[in-house]
Order: sequence, then structure tokens, then C-alpha cells
Amino acid sequence: MSPAEFTGALRGLDRRYWGSHPFHRRMHAGELTQRELKLWAANRWYYQCVLPRKDAAIISNCPIPEIRRAWLDRIVYHDGAAEGEGGAERWLRLCAAVGLDRAEVLDERHVAPGVRFAVDAYVTFARTKPWVEGVASGLTEMFAGHLMQQRVADVLANYSWISRDDLAYFTNRIDKVSGEGKDTLDIVVRYCVTRAQQEKAVAALSFKCDVLWSMLDAIERAAAGE
Repeated sequence: MSPAEFTGALRGLDRRYWGSHPFHRRMHAGELTQRELKLWAANRWYYQCVLPRKDAAIISNCPIPEIRRAWLDRIVYHDGAAEGEGGAERWLRLCAAVGLDRAEVLDERHVAPGVRFAVDAYVTFARTKPWVEGVASGLTEMFAGHLMQQRVADVLANYSWISRDDLAYFTNRIDKVSGEGKDTLDIVVRYCVTRAQQEKAVAALSFKCDVLWSMLDAIERAAAGE
């Protein structure tokens, strides 16, 4: 594929992104109960807390110093440069806002088996696949910025006990994820030059969409008491 065709194939997966999942639609419409929001936040924590390990796995497989140096920032972004900083800490603040205490989030007592399975599969993918496929799996960043903007607006409008400060994970991430999405796409287009490499990159992004969708399926079932 030409670079334009390849980029189009990747962007065409936006319909598979979890922004259109029924659970997210209900969240944006203000239809979730506080219990459902708590289950969502606690289960999404499991995903948030493994992102640095996923990114470290990608670096460990990558032989290119330029890529490793650039990717290292993603680990620091989530873990923070010091204790009490970073994206993971901002997610814990949101957990507190929806009524969870820190201990029950950190001990993962609310994590549904389906969420754990999907997230662990994502980390395993990053560890075992060629580094550029691990990078390509993160191209959901291309679809995330607009969804985060809409989420902030809709949550503030529909859930009065949540403040803008509580949504710092999303407000801080909106601009960051847009830049990361462009950088990630540039890497994938630059290093996936054969048809086989391009098809594997598209499959990697499709797999990541399945991971995210499966997470919400599992959260929805847990909320229904299944």
C-alpha cells in the first residue's frame, strides 16, 4: 500500500474503537449509576496501571535507539517522574471522585475476569510480537482525543459530584494523546514498508480495538451482576 492507503486502512478502524460501545454511550448520556461508574473506574485502573509495562515491553524488543528514547517518555508519563505524579495517579483521583477508596482500587478486588484477561493479553502481545506491531497496537491514540474532549463535557454535565479537577487524567491527556498519535503513526508508516508488515500493523490495531471492546463487555456484565 502507498503511505496514504496504509494510513487510510489504519484510520478506517475508528469504527471499532470503544467510543461507540453501548456502555460508553450510556456514560456520555448520563445514564450510568454511581455503582456502574465505580466498576468502570476500578476496572479501567487495571488497564491504566499496566500501560508502562506494555511500553517497556515494546522498548525491550526494539533495536533502534531513536525509537527507544522517544518511547521512554510514555513510561514516565504514566508512572510519573516521582511518587504521586503521573497519569496513574490522576486516574486514582478520578476513582476517589466516584466513591472508591485507594486501597480497594490498588488491591484490584473489583477487576472483572474478562478485563484482566483482555489487559493481560495486550501486555503479552507487546512482549511477544515484533516491536513495530506493538507500536501499531497503540494507534488507538488516533481516535482518543475527540472522545476525551466529549467525555469531559458530558461527565461534567451529567454527574454533578464529579468536578473538572477530578477529570485531570482526561484534561491532561487530550493534547498529549494527539501528539502521541501523530508520532506513533509516523513510526508505523516509516517502518512498515512491505505489504505483509502493513497488514500485520492493521491486525495489531484491530487486536487492540478488540481488547478495549472486550474490557467494556466485561464491565457491563459485572455491572449487571452476571
